Amino acid sequence: MLLRPTWDDHKVVGMYAGRIVLGVGLLMAIPLVTSLVFGEWDTAADFCIGLLASLFTGLCLQVVFWTRKRLARRHGLVTVAIAWLLGTLVGTIPLALSGHYGSYADAVFDVMSGLTTTGLYLIQDLDHIANGLSMWRFVLTFAGGQGIVVIALTFLFRGSGAVYQLYSGEGKEEQLLPNVIHTARAIWVISLGWLIAGASLLSVTGLTLGMRPDRAVLHGIWMFMGAFSTGGFAPQSYNVIWFHSSVYEALCVVIFVAGSLNFALHWAVWHGWRGELVRNIETRSFASTLAVLSVAAAWALADTGIYGDWVVLFRKGFYQLVSAHTTTGFATIYSRAFVTQWGAGAMLITMAAMAIGASSCSTAGGIKGLRVGLITKSFFGEVRRVISPESSRVTVRYHHIRDQILREPVVRSVLTIAVIFITLYAVVTAAGVFAGYPVDQAAFEGISAASNSGLSCGLLSPSSPDLLKVVYVAAMWLGRLEFIAVLALAGWVWAAVKGR
Repeated sequence: MLLRPTWDDHKVVGMYAGRIVLGVGLLMAIPLVTSLVFGEWDTAADFCIGLLASLFTGLCLQVVFWTRKRLARRHGLVTVAIAWLLGTLVGTIPLALSGHYGSYADAVFDVMSGLTTTGLYLIQDLDHIANGLSMWRFVLTFAGGQGIVVIALTFLFRGSGAVYQLYSGEGKEEQLLPNVIHTARAIWVISLGWLIAGASLLSVTGLTLGMRPDRAVLHGIWMFMGAFSTGGFAPQSYNVIWFHSSVYEALCVVIFVAGSLNFALHWAVWHGWRGELVRNIETRSFASTLAVLSVAAAWALADTGIYGDWVVLFRKGFYQLVSAHTTTGFATIYSRAFVTQWGAGAMLITMAAMAIGASSCSTAGGIKGLRVGLITKSFFGEVRRVISPESSRVTVRYHHIRDQILREPVVRSVLTIAVIFITLYAVVTAAGVFAGYPVDQAAFEGISAASNSGLSCGLLSPSSPDLLKVVYVAAMWLGRLEFIAVLALAGWVWAAVKGR
């Protein structure tokens, strides 16, 4: 029997969603201060309006829906899905007021792209936007990489076992520490530690390239946020190409590969367990697929003859591939080069890298290396069972933070998510074809959106059909939350209408 949610159930969802929206709103203080420092008064006014709107929305939700009812798992999943939508809508206000978007819907697209660490964008005249506006784009993607729920848990919640339901609803299941609040704070300690180191190195590199000190520092901070969050946003329309520096490119690779790793792996290395880097099934899976795809991409690109020597081929080909595999979206070639120069074979390999993605419980998207590794382990385990005597008992083991046995429920779970991801890739590809684009370009752009990668072949623009933009927004949202929270919200709505 399908039970209809009670008013008390709705109050739990509303109250906790309000607290998360409040957290998103408080982040606007960072671009607001940036605007004031640089004397961007119109932009500062836009952020004041956005900040007040988000604080009003968050506080009203908490007051109207205040309750002492305990947060259950279904509440947590629905809360996360709703909070991401509300956070996107209130976070859009300063962008929509900036005058750099053709419509409010285009601004919503960019905020969802930022929060989901996708990196596709519809902003116009990117090279000349205000510093405060640019800061907001990167704060969104940096915060989205850690998770807006993680932000709220860090600053706005007290320790409670119930809030684990919120944490897991955002696609994270591994706790670094026994207490989920402490886990959220540990994630931010890791991220801020990397921020200090990475932004400093990029800023110094920018100074050596002849940039003004203020621009070098701002670009260093922004490029770090875009890289570590595997978000792909860049302060200039030419992305990483704008810097014309192999050193800058290499630093970004180190940062976004680090950002694509499981936070639990960071925590292990932080505490001296460096052997985890080579023992963990995720890092082994990522290294294996990256090596295979790199060789295949090099072969395909060499066949086209577009790059004169192996050094250039490596710099161009490997960079795009590792950017795709970590779902970062940084590029050192122009978007249309994927279509006009790379050819169908290299594009297909890049799509495979985006579709797989990097690590679970990281800033990356896609199916995830852990699932690919477990599916592979399960496959070879089945082969061993088939060829072993009937009386033998085959046990499949793997190492992920600790030694574990691969059990049937885990295999079912990873296969289910993988199949749903593949289905989503097919749906967004079909949407692009329906909108009139060639199938290879529709697949490239659609997989990029659904896997939260952000690499573009030049298909998406402000003039793209509105329905296709909506499909991409939904795909980014679904991919980032790994479906469960969104499906829970759909079930909640259905139960509210049809339940008893």
